[in-house]
Amino acid sequence: MTVEKLRAPLDGKVNASALGTRTIDIAAIRWSIGLLLPHHQALPLTDGELSALTDFLRTHTQLLITQVEEAAARRPAEDVPRYIALACTRQAHDRLRAQPAPDRHSLLIHARRLARALAALCDHHDALTEVAMCLACDQPLHHDDQTIPYDHVSPSGGAARAGHIHTRCANTVRHH
Repeated sequence: MTVEKLRAPLDGKVNASALGTRTIDIAAIRWSIGLLLPHHQALPLTDGELSALTDFLRTHTQLLITQVEEAAARRPAEDVPRYIALACTRQAHDRLRAQPAPDRHSLLIHARRLARALAALCDHHDALTEVAMCLACDQPLHHDDQTIPYDHVSPSGGAARAGHIHTRCANTVRHH
């Protein structure tokens, strides 16, 4: 992997002067998060790639904080998803303010924390804007997509994740 490939999702997606007004590319964000999480599947990154990825995560965390806060503000004050999303934005602010030690291990831990905060922001953004996501591939479900219901049953009983998946994803194995 090269830094150029890592920066590819950034091209044309975010203009720093218009962070609050740009449309975001959740798929590119989730792809970038996938470079760090889960740990056992993360790709080895050079120092330059880790730096570029961290910059990407920071920029998009700032963008999504703004968009989640705006979406939450449109909800009633007593709305539970609103309350939880705003708590998530506060935690994301904390992650942005964190100053990791300059050693590689600390920088990697910081990037993974940013990635987890950004993944949560993506989920809250989708929930507050009522975007339905495929539970198998994490891509949006569009009104013309063929889908099937999906209930992942937990060992203790009940559905751990309920929703829909693309028909094409029915045989996809996903590790949670």
